Amino acid sequence: MKVWLTGASGFVGSNVADVLAGRGVELATPSSREVDVSDAAAVLEAVEAFAPDAVVHCAILNDLARMYADRRAAWNGYVGATRNVVDAANAVAAQVLLVSTDWVFDGTQGGATEDTPPNPINLYGFLKAASELVVAERAQRGIVARISGVQGVHRARSEAPRAQDAGFGYFVASLVDALSASRPFTVWESAEINGRATPTLAANAAELFARALEREVTGILHCCGAEAVTRRELAVRSARAFGLDDELLRFAPPPAEALPPAPVPDDTSLDARATAAILGVELMDLDAQLAALRADMETA
Repeated sequence: MKVWLTGASGFVGSNVADVLAGRGVELATPSSREVDVSDAAAVLEAVEAFAPDAVVHCAILNDLARMYADRRAAWNGYVGATRNVVDAANAVAAQVLLVSTDWVFDGTQGGATEDTPPNPINLYGFLKAASELVVAERAQRGIVARISGVQGVHRARSEAPRAQDAGFGYFVASLVDALSASRPFTVWESAEINGRATPTLAANAAELFARALEREVTGILHCCGAEAVTRRELAVRSARAFGLDDELLRFAPPPAEALPPAPVPDDTSLDARATAAILGVELMDLDAQLAALRADMETA
C-alpha cells in the first residue's frame, strides 16, 4: 500500500507515520513547506505524482487563538485543505481518511455514537465538523476517524508540544514528567474546560486507521479507547500505572490565562462499539493504554 500523509511532523501524524511504516507501507510525508495543503493545485500535483492508494489527512492549524484572530486562514487550513486532499484523492481513485475530533460535540452529548449529530460550540469544533461534511459529501471513498484525548509519545520531537490545557491531549505525559521529578501536579477541574473524554493512545489510533484502510471501510469511525474518564480519574490511574506518588496530585481550577478564547465542551466521551465491530477489534481499556504508554515512554 502507498499512503500520502499530511501532518507527519505533528503529534498524531508522527504516530501514524511510525505505525504505517512498521506495516511496510510506502509513505509520502510532505512538510508544509513542500506542499501547502491550502493550495489545491499543489496538493493535486503532489498526490498525482505519488499515485497513492490512500490519503491520510492529519494536518491542522493547532492554535485556537490564532484561528479566531484569522478566520480566513482557519477556514482555508481546515475546510479548504480537506476539500483539496479529497479532490486529489478522488483524482487518483484513492481512499481518503480525515482525522477528526470529539470536539465536534457540544459537551452535553456524552457517549456520542458515530451517528450522533455534531453540535460544535467553538471554531475548532465547527471547522472539524465542516471538514467531516466535505468528506461525507465529496469523497468517493471517504473515512472520518474521530479521536479523543490523545496521549502518547511524539515521534517527531523529544517533548510534547504543550503541557496541560483545556483539552485532554498530552495530559499523561505532562503529569508523568512532573511526578517523576517529585514535583506536585495540579489537575485542572472546571466546567469551563473539557472535563470528561475517552482517552486515545496515538499509536493505537494509528493502528485503527491502518485497519480501516486495509478493510476499505467508509463512513464515520470512533478510533479511541474503550473507557471514558474524568481528568481526575485519568490523573489518579496514570500515576498508579507509572508507579508514581499520587499524593503529589493537586486539584484546582485552571488559571484564567489558560482558558481559551471560546467555550470548551465539557463531556466529549465517545461510544466506539460500532467502530470496534466494523474493524473487528477489541478496544483498549485505559489500563492497557497506560501500560503501553509507559513501555513506550521508557524506551523512546
